[in-house]
Amino acid sequence: MSESMDNLIEIVVKGKLKEGKAAAQACVDAGHGPKEIIFQGLSKAMEIVGDKYASKEYFLPQVLLSANTLYQGLNLVLPMLQAEQAASGEAAASGVVIAVIEGDVHDIGKNIVKAMLTGMGLTMFDMGKDVPVKDLVEKLKAEGASIMATSTLMTPTLAGMKDLEAVLKEEGLKGVSCKSIIGGGATSRDFADQIGADGWAYDAVEATSVVADLLKQLGR
Repeated sequence: MSESMDNLIEIVVKGKLKEGKAAAQACVDAGHGPKEIIFQGLSKAMEIVGDKYASKEYFLPQVLLSANTLYQGLNLVLPMLQAEQAASGEAAASGVVIAVIEGDVHDIGKNIVKAMLTGMGLTMFDMGKDVPVKDLVEKLKAEGASIMATSTLMTPTLAGMKDLEAVLKEEGLKGVSCKSIIGGGATSRDFADQIGADGWAYDAVEATSVVADLLKQLGR
């Protein structure tokens, strides 16, 4: 591992927001390719952050700061990676449609999950918060995404998650071309099983392993 890559990891872990882009650029200048920077630098940093969160050394504010720092680097190197993939004919990374379900506007947890999954090298289609089921399904089909990820902190909006699962099944998307994962304070593993979701995660750390498993099931 080079000094520039070690520095990038440290900056993301410590959430030094203003230094993220420059640290990623230093890795580029040192000859590291975009894929290496994403997987050996940014992704590794978020793994460390995830471990600190799991051990209660970090809490949501620190995780969110690290996630935002990660994006400073990603915004620089992702276009480079996409250009490389286009030039070589390499397939783009598996896509994830992520959103807070209609009726809820709490998106901190969703944003952290998005950062963690981006760090895995996945292509994220962030629909934001308070998103109708119809819009989610249309986006999933338009992008050919492999994963549908939704969250909510509010019990009244659970019906939207149930409706989403029903539509995905009716459209013939479930299990064939995509898998679904839900999360958020109002959800549970039992609820996920009840509505037919393919996965459930307690937090962003668990979400990364659940999504990785779902992608394996799809052969991605």
